Amino acid sequence: MVSSSTKSSPIVSSLDLGWESLIVEEFQQPLGSGEIFAEKEHTIALCLATKPHRIWQAVDDRSYVGVYTKGDISITPAELPSSYRAYGNDHYLQIRIPPQFLKQVATEAINSDPDRLELKTEFCDRNSQIEQLAMMLRAELYQGSNGVGKLYIESLANALTVNLLRDYSGTKPQVAIYKGGLSDLQLLQVTDYINDHLTQSIKLKDLAEFLGISQFHFSRLFKKSTGISPHQYVIQQRIELAKQLLKKADISIANIALECGFNSHAHLGKYFRQMTGMTPREYRQNR
Repeated sequence: MVSSSTKSSPIVSSLDLGWESLIVEEFQQPLGSGEIFAEKEHTIALCLATKPHRIWQAVDDRSYVGVYTKGDISITPAELPSSYRAYGNDHYLQIRIPPQFLKQVATEAINSDPDRLELKTEFCDRNSQIEQLAMMLRAELYQGSNGVGKLYIESLANALTVNLLRDYSGTKPQVAIYKGGLSDLQLLQVTDYINDHLTQSIKLKDLAEFLGISQFHFSRLFKKSTGISPHQYVIQQRIELAKQLLKKADISIANIALECGFNSHAHLGKYFRQMTGMTPREYRQNR
Protein backbone atom coordinates (compact mmCIF):
# COMPACT_ATOMS: atom_id res chain seq x y z
CA MET A 1 0.00 0.00 0.00
CA VAL A 2 1.37 3.34 -1.05
CA SER A 3 0.14 6.49 -2.62
CA SER A 4 0.06 5.94 -6.36
CA SER A 5 -1.45 7.13 -9.58
CA THR A 6 -2.73 3.66 -10.22
CA LYS A 7 -3.49 2.83 -13.84
CA SER A 8 -6.22 0.41 -12.82
CA SER A 9 -9.68 1.81 -12.16
CA PRO A 10 -10.58 2.78 -8.60
CA ILE A 11 -13.39 1.03 -6.77
CA VAL A 12 -14.92 4.42 -6.12
CA SER A 13 -13.78 7.97 -6.93
CA SER A 14 -14.68 11.53 -5.96
CA LEU A 15 -13.93 12.81 -9.47
CA ASP A 16 -17.60 12.62 -10.46
CA LEU A 17 -18.83 14.29 -7.26
CA GLY A 18 -17.47 17.77 -7.87
CA TRP A 19 -15.20 17.88 -4.83
CA GLU A 20 -12.89 20.85 -5.42
CA SER A 21 -10.24 20.72 -2.68
CA LEU A 22 -9.00 17.14 -3.05
CA ILE A 23 -9.38 13.84 -4.89
CA VAL A 24 -10.32 10.72 -2.94
CA GLU A 25 -10.22 7.24 -4.49
CA GLU A 26 -10.19 3.69 -3.21
CA PHE A 27 -8.15 0.92 -4.85
CA GLN A 28 -7.62 -2.81 -4.60
CA GLN A 29 -4.40 -4.22 -6.05
CA PRO A 30 -3.63 -7.90 -6.56
CA LEU A 31 -0.53 -9.71 -5.34
CA GLY A 32 2.60 -8.62 -7.21
CA SER A 33 1.12 -5.42 -8.63
CA GLY A 34 3.48 -2.50 -9.06
CA GLU A 35 3.67 1.04 -10.42
CA ILE A 36 6.15 3.75 -11.41
CA PHE A 37 4.70 7.25 -11.21
CA ALA A 38 4.99 10.88 -10.14
CA GLU A 39 1.79 12.50 -8.90
CA LYS A 40 1.03 16.17 -9.50
CA GLU A 41 -0.61 16.29 -6.06
CA HIS A 42 0.61 15.63 -2.53
CA THR A 43 -0.68 12.18 -1.66
CA ILE A 44 -1.81 10.39 1.47
CA ALA A 45 -2.49 6.66 1.26
CA LEU A 46 -4.32 4.85 4.05
CA CYS A 47 -4.12 1.06 4.29
CA LEU A 48 -7.56 -0.59 4.40
CA ALA A 49 -6.38 -4.21 4.04
CA THR A 50 -7.66 -6.48 6.78
CA LYS A 51 -4.64 -8.79 6.44
CA PRO A 52 -1.08 -7.44 6.95
CA HIS A 53 1.12 -7.63 3.85
CA ARG A 54 4.58 -6.58 2.70
CA ILE A 55 5.18 -3.54 0.50
CA TRP A 56 8.26 -2.24 -1.27
CA GLN A 57 8.28 1.52 -1.88
CA ALA A 58 10.72 4.04 -3.31
CA VAL A 59 10.19 7.81 -3.32
CA ASP A 60 12.95 9.91 -4.86
CA ASP A 61 16.16 8.69 -3.16
CA ARG A 62 14.45 6.90 -0.26
CA SER A 63 13.13 3.35 -0.12
CA TYR A 64 11.26 1.13 2.32
CA VAL A 65 10.36 -2.54 2.63
CA GLY A 66 8.01 -3.60 5.39
CA VAL A 67 4.61 -4.77 6.49
CA TYR A 68 1.58 -2.52 6.27
CA THR A 69 -1.49 -3.14 8.41
CA LYS A 70 -4.91 -1.51 8.44
CA GLY A 71 -4.60 2.13 9.51
CA ASP A 72 -1.00 2.68 8.39
CA ILE A 73 -0.41 5.70 6.16
CA SER A 74 2.21 6.88 3.71
CA ILE A 75 2.89 10.46 2.60
CA THR A 76 4.30 11.26 -0.83
CA PRO A 77 5.04 14.91 -1.75
CA ALA A 78 3.97 16.09 -5.20
CA GLU A 79 6.09 15.52 -8.30
CA LEU A 80 8.57 13.09 -6.69
CA PRO A 81 9.44 10.01 -8.78
CA SER A 82 7.99 7.01 -6.98
CA SER A 83 7.57 3.28 -7.39
CA TYR A 84 5.73 0.57 -5.52
CA ARG A 85 5.21 -3.18 -5.41
CA ALA A 86 2.74 -5.17 -3.30
CA TYR A 87 3.59 -8.64 -1.96
CA GLY A 88 0.01 -9.30 -0.94
CA ASN A 89 -3.49 -8.21 -1.87
CA ASP A 90 -3.39 -4.47 -1.34
CA HIS A 91 -6.40 -2.32 -0.44
CA TYR A 92 -6.01 1.38 0.25
CA LEU A 93 -7.62 4.81 0.20
CA GLN A 94 -5.71 7.45 -1.76
CA ILE A 95 -6.17 11.17 -1.04
CA ARG A 96 -4.55 13.66 -3.42
CA ILE A 97 -4.19 17.29 -2.32
CA PRO A 98 -3.29 19.86 -5.00
CA PRO A 99 -0.22 21.96 -4.10
CA GLN A 100 -2.21 25.16 -4.60
CA PHE A 101 -4.77 24.12 -1.98
CA LEU A 102 -2.01 23.18 0.46
CA LYS A 103 -0.41 26.61 -0.07
CA GLN A 104 -3.76 28.30 0.49
CA VAL A 105 -4.29 26.48 3.79
CA ALA A 106 -0.70 27.21 4.85
CA THR A 107 -1.24 30.92 4.23
CA GLU A 108 -4.68 31.18 5.83
CA ALA A 109 -4.62 28.71 8.71
CA ILE A 110 -1.04 28.78 9.96
CA ASN A 111 0.14 32.18 8.73
CA SER A 112 3.21 30.65 7.08
CA ASP A 113 5.05 31.40 3.88
CA PRO A 114 3.84 28.55 1.65
CA ASP A 115 7.04 28.64 -0.41
CA ARG A 116 9.07 27.71 2.67
CA LEU A 117 6.93 24.72 3.58
CA GLU A 118 8.18 21.34 2.46
CA LEU A 119 6.32 18.10 3.07
CA LYS A 120 8.33 15.08 4.16
CA THR A 121 8.09 11.63 2.62
CA GLU A 122 6.75 9.17 5.18
CA PHE A 123 6.48 5.39 5.04
CA CYS A 124 4.23 3.19 7.19
CA ASP A 125 3.30 5.75 9.82
CA ARG A 126 0.42 6.00 12.28
CA ASN A 127 -1.58 9.20 12.68
CA SER A 128 -4.95 8.82 14.38
CA GLN A 129 -6.27 12.25 13.38
CA ILE A 130 -5.40 11.85 9.70
CA GLU A 131 -6.82 8.31 9.74
CA GLN A 132 -10.09 9.52 11.26
CA LEU A 133 -10.46 12.36 8.75
CA ALA A 134 -9.61 10.03 5.87
CA MET A 135 -12.26 7.54 6.97
CA MET A 136 -14.83 10.35 7.23
CA LEU A 137 -14.00 11.30 3.65
CA ARG A 138 -14.32 7.64 2.63
CA ALA A 139 -17.77 7.45 4.22
CA GLU A 140 -18.87 10.48 2.19
CA LEU A 141 -17.32 8.99 -0.92
CA TYR A 142 -19.63 6.00 -0.63
CA GLN A 143 -22.65 8.24 0.00
CA GLY A 144 -22.09 9.84 -3.39
CA SER A 145 -24.59 12.57 -4.25
CA ASN A 146 -26.62 11.68 -1.14
CA GLY A 147 -23.82 12.72 1.19
CA VAL A 148 -23.82 15.68 3.57
CA GLY A 149 -22.50 17.99 0.85
CA LYS A 150 -19.57 20.06 -0.34
CA LEU A 151 -19.54 22.30 2.74
CA TYR A 152 -18.75 19.22 4.85
CA ILE A 153 -16.11 17.99 2.39
CA GLU A 154 -14.38 21.38 2.40
CA SER A 155 -14.30 21.36 6.20
CA LEU A 156 -12.72 17.90 6.23
CA ALA A 157 -10.24 18.90 3.50
CA ASN A 158 -9.10 21.93 5.49
CA ALA A 159 -8.72 19.95 8.71
CA LEU A 160 -6.85 17.15 6.93
CA THR A 161 -4.45 19.59 5.25
CA VAL A 162 -3.74 21.45 8.49
CA ASN A 163 -2.87 18.13 10.17
CA LEU A 164 -0.69 17.17 7.20
CA LEU A 165 1.23 20.47 7.42
CA ARG A 166 1.56 20.31 11.19
CA ASP A 167 2.81 16.72 11.36
CA TYR A 168 4.72 16.20 8.09
CA SER A 169 6.28 19.56 7.25
CA GLY A 170 9.99 20.00 7.82
CA THR A 171 9.44 23.46 9.33
CA LYS A 172 6.87 22.28 11.93
CA PRO A 173 4.48 25.23 11.55
CA GLN A 174 2.23 26.20 14.43
CA VAL A 175 -1.49 26.50 13.86
CA ALA A 176 -2.76 29.87 15.08
CA ILE A 177 -5.25 29.60 17.96
CA TYR A 178 -8.23 31.93 18.18
CA LYS A 179 -9.94 32.11 21.56
CA GLY A 180 -13.66 32.61 21.73
CA GLY A 181 -16.03 32.35 18.79
CA LEU A 182 -17.48 34.69 16.21
CA SER A 183 -18.60 38.11 17.35
CA ASP A 184 -22.35 38.64 17.71
CA LEU A 185 -22.36 40.72 14.53
CA GLN A 186 -20.39 38.11 12.57
CA LEU A 187 -22.71 35.33 13.73
CA LEU A 188 -25.82 37.28 12.76
CA GLN A 189 -24.35 38.21 9.39
CA VAL A 190 -23.24 34.71 8.44
CA THR A 191 -26.44 32.98 9.59
CA ASP A 192 -28.47 35.51 7.59
CA TYR A 193 -26.25 34.76 4.59
CA ILE A 194 -26.83 31.01 5.03
CA ASN A 195 -30.59 31.38 5.28
CA ASP A 196 -30.66 33.60 2.20
CA HIS A 197 -28.81 30.94 0.17
CA LEU A 198 -30.39 27.68 1.36
CA THR A 199 -31.59 26.78 -2.13
CA GLN A 200 -28.03 27.09 -3.48
CA SER A 201 -24.79 25.17 -2.99
CA ILE A 202 -23.20 26.80 0.07
CA LYS A 203 -19.42 26.58 0.12
CA LEU A 204 -17.13 26.92 3.11
CA LYS A 205 -14.98 29.28 1.05
CA ASP A 206 -17.92 31.63 0.49
CA LEU A 207 -18.84 31.74 4.19
CA ALA A 208 -15.24 32.35 5.28
CA GLU A 209 -14.67 35.04 2.65
CA PHE A 210 -17.94 36.71 3.63
CA LEU A 211 -16.47 37.29 7.11
CA GLY A 212 -12.89 37.79 5.91
CA ILE A 213 -11.33 34.86 7.80
CA SER A 214 -9.75 31.56 6.80
CA GLN A 215 -11.88 28.50 6.11
CA PHE A 216 -10.19 26.46 8.83
CA HIS A 217 -10.69 29.10 11.51
CA PHE A 218 -14.21 29.93 10.36
CA SER A 219 -15.26 26.32 10.99
CA ARG A 220 -13.77 26.35 14.48
CA LEU A 221 -15.14 29.76 15.46
CA PHE A 222 -18.61 28.95 14.12
CA LYS A 223 -18.76 25.75 16.17
CA LYS A 224 -17.61 27.62 19.28
CA SER A 225 -20.43 30.12 18.81
CA THR A 226 -23.24 27.71 17.90
CA GLY A 227 -22.21 24.33 19.30
CA ILE A 228 -22.52 22.72 15.86
CA SER A 229 -20.43 22.75 12.68
CA PRO A 230 -21.35 24.92 9.67
CA HIS A 231 -22.58 21.96 7.63
CA GLN A 232 -24.75 20.74 10.51
CA TYR A 233 -26.26 24.20 10.83
CA VAL A 234 -27.00 24.36 7.09
CA ILE A 235 -28.77 20.98 7.17
CA GLN A 236 -30.70 22.05 10.27
CA GLN A 237 -31.91 25.21 8.54
CA ARG A 238 -32.80 23.34 5.36
CA ILE A 239 -34.93 20.93 7.38
CA GLU A 240 -36.65 23.85 9.13
CA LEU A 241 -37.44 25.35 5.72
CA ALA A 242 -38.76 21.98 4.53
CA LYS A 243 -41.09 21.83 7.56
CA GLN A 244 -42.59 25.17 6.58
CA LEU A 245 -43.05 24.14 2.95
CA LEU A 246 -44.59 20.79 3.91
CA LYS A 247 -47.49 22.70 5.41
CA LYS A 248 -48.40 23.76 1.87
CA ALA A 249 -50.24 20.86 0.30
CA ASP A 250 -49.85 22.20 -3.23
CA ILE A 251 -46.06 21.68 -3.30
CA SER A 252 -44.76 18.16 -4.00
CA ILE A 253 -42.14 16.72 -1.69
CA ALA A 254 -39.77 16.34 -4.65
CA ASN A 255 -40.04 20.07 -5.36
CA ILE A 256 -39.65 20.89 -1.66
CA ALA A 257 -36.41 18.91 -1.64
CA LEU A 258 -35.01 21.04 -4.46
CA GLU A 259 -36.32 24.26 -2.90
CA CYS A 260 -34.39 23.39 0.27
CA GLY A 261 -31.10 22.62 -1.44
CA PHE A 262 -31.31 18.81 -1.41
CA ASN A 263 -30.52 16.68 -4.46
CA SER A 264 -33.71 14.64 -4.43
CA HIS A 265 -36.74 13.47 -2.47
CA ALA A 266 -34.61 10.64 -1.05
CA HIS A 267 -31.81 13.02 -0.05
CA LEU A 268 -34.28 15.19 1.86
CA GLY A 269 -35.92 12.11 3.39
CA LYS A 270 -32.61 10.82 4.75
CA TYR A 271 -31.82 13.95 6.76
CA PHE A 272 -35.44 14.75 7.60
CA ARG A 273 -35.82 11.36 9.29
CA GLN A 274 -32.51 11.80 11.12
CA MET A 275 -33.60 15.14 12.57
CA THR A 276 -37.32 14.58 13.17
CA GLY A 277 -37.76 10.81 13.47
CA MET A 278 -40.30 10.73 10.63
CA THR A 279 -40.42 10.98 6.86
CA PRO A 280 -41.49 14.20 5.11
CA ARG A 281 -44.75 12.50 4.12
CA GLU A 282 -45.48 11.45 7.72
CA TYR A 283 -44.70 14.97 8.91
CA ARG A 284 -47.10 16.45 6.34
CA GLN A 285 -49.86 14.02 7.31
CA ASN A 286 -49.44 14.84 11.03
CA ARG A 287 -49.72 18.56 10.43
